Order: sequence, then structure tokens, then C-alpha cells
Amino acid sequence: MSTVVIKKGTEKDTIATQSEIQESVPDAMQSPSLAIKLSTLITGLTITGLVAVACLFAGLYFSADGKLSERDARVADADHAEQTALDYAVGASTIDYRNAKAWFDTLAANTTPQLAAKFAATAPQLEQLLLPLQWTSKAVPISAAVTSESNGIYKVNAFLTVTSTSAQTPAGTQTTVTYALTVDKNSGWKITDVGGLDGALPGK
Repeated sequence: MSTVVIKKGTEKDTIATQSEIQESVPDAMQSPSLAIKLSTLITGLTITGLVAVACLFAGLYFSADGKLSERDARVADADHAEQTALDYAVGASTIDYRNAKAWFDTLAANTTPQLAAKFAATAPQLEQLLLPLQWTSKAVPISAAVTSESNGIYKVNAFLTVTSTSAQTPAGTQTTVTYALTVDKNSGWKITDVGGLDGALPGK
């Protein structure tokens, strides 16, 4: 009988020990799993945060880059309008009575058909003005400045130094002439209006 008691006690001890092991094993396994989950969560949050920050900086960069590109485009367009106006003004102020047709062609160059037609209509009167006076003139550009812009239409002032000779002033005279021109980007940078041309002509 004492042997049986010892065996039962041993079984109980054995059973109790296995139960304790079964209860303790899941706890032991759960602890690393929980640590892994927390580590994964922290890593995920860190990556998400970094991605968000990267997206923010990328957005700011492209926004700033877009604004700079837009500003550069506006500056380039204004420069183009000024150069177009200045080149035209120099040509319009370069006159030789012996070749009036070349001057008329220059007046019509890079202008809209409507403006070119106006110059063609006034060409005979202008020629009658130039020939008797034996008028010649040459121009040196000074500067040009955009005074306003609206939807691609630029108002530009062009400033020149014009030296002219005539039968009355063979030694020549020098004057500063200001042109007020309208340049239309939408029409291929054509000149649509010219003011101040009379400043480069005789009697003005």
C-alpha cells in the first residue's frame, strides 16, 4: 500500500508539473510575440512618419520650383517683348531717302497685317516728305521697358538715340526718341501698334 501511495503521489506531482509547464509555456511564448508586435508597430509608425515628412518636403519643393519656373517664364517673356520692341524701333528709325522702299518694308516687318496695311497706305506721303529733304537717320538703342502686360499683350517703351542729316542740317543732329509699342505674344510676338514714330521723322 505504501508503494501505491508513492506512485499516486508521483503521478500527482508529475501531472502538476506538466500543468505548470503548460501554463508557463504560453506565457513564455507570448512575451517575445508581444515584443515583436510592439517593435513592428513602432517601425511601421516610424516609416509612415518618414514617408509623410518626405511627401511634405517634396510637395514644398515642387511648389517652390513651380513658382520659380513661373517667375522665370514671366521674366523671359518680358525680356522678349522688350527686345522685340527695341529691335523694331531701331529699324523704324533707320532711314535713307535714297531707298525709301527698304524703310517701308522695315516698318511693316514683324507687324500684324492691319498695322502693315496702315503703313502701306501712308507710304506715298512719307516718301514725299523724305525725298525733298534728303533725309537720313541712324539709331542706337538705349533701353526698353515693359510698362504693362495683360493676357500676353505687352506695352513697351523703347528709347533710342537718333542721329539724322538732311539738306538743311548736313552736319547732322542728335536727339533721343521714345517709341511706345504694343507687342502681342499670342500673335507670335507681332507688333500691333506703334507710337512715337513721328519723333524720328523730319519736322518733329
